Amino acid sequence: MSRDTVLANANVVLDDEIVRADVHIRDGLIADVCTTPTSVASEDFAGDYLVPGVVELHTDHLEYHFSPRPGVQWDPVPAVLAHDAQMAAAGATTVFDAVRIGSEGATSNDEGAAAAAHRLVDAVMAASDGDMLRADHAIHLRCEVSSADCADVFSEFVDNPRIRLASLMDHTPGQRQFADVDEFKRYYLGKGTVLAENIDAHIAFRRDQSAQFAVRHRQLISGLAADRGITLAAHDDATQEHIDESMSLGVHISEFPTTVLAAEAATANGLQVVMGAPNIVRGGSQSGNVAAAALLERGFLHVLSSDYVPSSPLQAVFQLAADHTLDLVDGIKLVSANPARAVGLDDRGEIAVGKRADLVRVRAHDMPATERHLHGRQVPIVRAVYRAGARTS
Repeated sequence: MSRDTVLANANVVLDDEIVRADVHIRDGLIADVCTTPTSVASEDFAGDYLVPGVVELHTDHLEYHFSPRPGVQWDPVPAVLAHDAQMAAAGATTVFDAVRIGSEGATSNDEGAAAAAHRLVDAVMAASDGDMLRADHAIHLRCEVSSADCADVFSEFVDNPRIRLASLMDHTPGQRQFADVDEFKRYYLGKGTVLAENIDAHIAFRRDQSAQFAVRHRQLISGLAADRGITLAAHDDATQEHIDESMSLGVHISEFPTTVLAAEAATANGLQVVMGAPNIVRGGSQSGNVAAAALLERGFLHVLSSDYVPSSPLQAVFQLAADHTLDLVDGIKLVSANPARAVGLDDRGEIAVGKRADLVRVRAHDMPATERHLHGRQVPIVRAVYRAGARTS
């Protein structure tokens, strides 16, 4: 026999307004949003916000937990559990775990990178199948198309049903994210993956690899993705030509465009533009490319992802509201409804009858104004997380 869970006395962020209401949950779904108080409450929110769970399309943190230091690999299942706990604490109820394929080094077939990707995907599957996780997890394959082994490794994963998103990346110096070659040098020398005396040879190698493989691999991977219903994203679009190429390949998402021109062209062609929430929080790109706020102002930004800071999506949208830049209703769509629809998950992402009860209780903590935030800062505190109606955090 079904029993209602009632989350009462909440400021509920709906698709078009915020209302003081009770939300009834039955069998993992939202059964009612009632503005008339009920006599029985499972939990009294005392005016805290109730928002849809964050749908996270691009987070690098699984790989960070798996390889916490250069040359160190952690047990992959505990790494997945630690990553999952961190994402849930940030309000994420659906997580697309980014796993890189395609070697970056000066060998044409880096078996270590491919093996690591398999270990991570297998660990996500084992943890999910074992009911160990707080969030609902899928895999986002980040495909370094300029690498010799990228298409071969992709073909090893393509029939796995947990592969729901694939992005076409090319981090070759001199284009896209690294149009400024000095920025490429700063980034890779800072990571410690390339020695200063080897950086010029590494750049030449990466350029040669891209010339040989990038176009061919984009075409092969896009064809395989289309046949399996895997959503396809392009990474670091910079020019009209990049968007034209994306359209010819069946791309649906433009991740982290580096220029206003590319974001405008992507939007005009119906692509969903994803930017990193840290870009909003910090006030600009750490790579020196276009600021996410500039795209938001022009209507060319549809989704925010955590990228390298798990807590940043909710932090970004609550601060945008505090700054009077974007109201909370529209801000929450950037991290819930819009990313869900971008990957075909129509059963979640908003608080509405019949949708999955993936929900987050948030208390907004006010802090003093700063030079950047003249109306004050607002820090969201995640107090509870529910996935399909069950409290997970």
